[in-house]
Amino acid sequence: MFLLNTQVVTKAFADYVVQQSRTNLTKKGKNVSKDLYNSIKNEVVPDNGYTIIGFSMDGYGQFVDQGVKGKTSGSKAPNSPFKFGSGTGKKGGLSKGIKQWVKARQFQFQDRKSGRFLSYESTAFLISRSIYHKGIKPTNFFSRPLELGLKKYVDTDLMKAFGQDVDIMIQNNLIKK
Repeated sequence: MFLLNTQVVTKAFADYVVQQSRTNLTKKGKNVSKDLYNSIKNEVVPDNGYTIIGFSMDGYGQFVDQGVKGKTSGSKAPNSPFKFGSGTGKKGGLSKGIKQWVKARQFQFQDRKSGRFLSYESTAFLISRSIYHKGIKPTNFFSRPLELGLKKYVDTDLMKAFGQDVDIMIQNNLIKK
């Protein structure tokens, strides 16, 4: 098989990024429903002497990873390309997601005057409004393992594997002639 050692290292790199990303989600408490966790996948495809690596996850994973600037304040995610109130997102998506999160965690605020618990809907509204204005802090659950994986595998192991593959190709061509 063509560039076998290179493909093995490439697959190890892709698996490392997925495994570390999933671990980071769990460690950072961002794994309530396991939907994002289970959606993180990789695909390594050899194509005409090239190896193509692809990563996929649910769409909202990029917001969790890179954060989102708030409508009135961007201090939580100053480097994020995303911003609430830009008009490009789905209407009501944040409220729906927060409502599911609140119910899954059985989280409710208390009324300051009466001490009674607010409904899940009211709690979700208050949290959604705060997030909309202040933003979401980035977790770098995916981008950090990607950077570390590039340093760990591409800068060292991949070059060695490629060198071994070139040696094998040269030896095979000398034997054939």
